[in-house]
Amino acid sequence: MQFDSTTSSSWQFGHRGRVAVFIDGNNLFHAARFHNIDIDYNKLLRVLLGDGRLLRAFFYTGVDAGAERQQGFLLWMRRNGFRVVQKELKTFYDGTRKANLDVEIAVDMLSLAGRYDTAVLVSGDEDFVYAINAVAYKGCRVEVAGFRSNTAPRLIDVADFFIDLGDIADLVRKDATQGSHYEIPVFVPPDSPQQSRGRSGESFSRINNEINYQQSFSDEETEQRPDVGTENHR
Repeated sequence: MQFDSTTSSSWQFGHRGRVAVFIDGNNLFHAARFHNIDIDYNKLLRVLLGDGRLLRAFFYTGVDAGAERQQGFLLWMRRNGFRVVQKELKTFYDGTRKANLDVEIAVDMLSLAGRYDTAVLVSGDEDFVYAINAVAYKGCRVEVAGFRSNTAPRLIDVADFFIDLGDIADLVRKDATQGSHYEIPVFVPPDSPQQSRGRSGESFSRINNEINYQQSFSDEETEQRPDVGTENHR
């Protein structure tokens, strides 16, 4: 099972069918920052999709309602093939601010099981071990993507395959010459240094021409099971 670095878009382990991607945004951001990597989400999605057909790509994150500049990133994600699931950050007694979306991720993975052939969870959180097992018992292939040093060993062990983002960093890293295409991620703490802002007029349709999407759910399927992960903050 090796990645073909000559194509940057095809995993060499056969047909993967319908693929659903679940990105734990806060977890990925902090792991990438630890490794000093600025993730290009266009590249990341193409790599995780491989030769499969994209059913859904979810991005879960906490938001600061008072930080208007963060909304540009969410808008970019929505217009580039991601379904954003967001929750307002809460302030705890010790002054830290966080939003836990583990339940939302686990529910969406289980609710869609059977509609996808392969699930890719981008997170290093050990709390997802039970959810991965539950999805696997439904007959779906479950892969975990993350940086090995920031991923719980039990999570790696329970997955059908582990994609070490550290090994393919050059394939998912944002090009230094291209600049930023969007505002900084919504999960950056308010006191973090501001990163470069997105360029105005950037095309929001690029990824839609590069990703092989699964056809939409039929009306009959929609009636039988409501769509999950739909954000109510647009």
